[in-house]
Amino acid sequence: MPEILRTPRRAVEQARKDRAKLELPEVLLWQQLRKRPGGFKFRRQNPQLGYRIDFACLEARLAIEVDGEAHERGDRPERDARRDRRLEQRGFATLRVPASEILRDLDAVLVHIVRACRARLPLHPRPSAGGPPPRSGEEF
Repeated sequence: MPEILRTPRRAVEQARKDRAKLELPEVLLWQQLRKRPGGFKFRRQNPQLGYRIDFACLEARLAIEVDGEAHERGDRPERDARRDRRLEQRGFATLRVPASEILRDLDAVLVHIVRACRARLPLHPRPSAGGPPPRSGEEF
């Protein structure tokens, strides 16, 4: 599994500023994601590869993007697809959630996100340092 990418300080500082400018669907989703649904930790406005991911679960390597109307206009769909491919090359899957869906049924969106995180976890967790070695036939 590739390691989490290092990010320039400038990108981190910009992400911190952007956290104060979240739209209503993002605020509502963050209020729930910060409670660690399913035991997963989420980050908001997480910088990766020069992009700021709306929400990220680093453990599951899942990028969650809240898509409003602007994502359907102009060259935005192509830019989003290019971005998703770059993130995928680094081991991140992208889950796009329409902003309207968050406003309509936030609970269903949370269930979907937790399922997506679980689906991306390894079948067997890595043993902790000093823990037992893998069983015969298992590789870590």
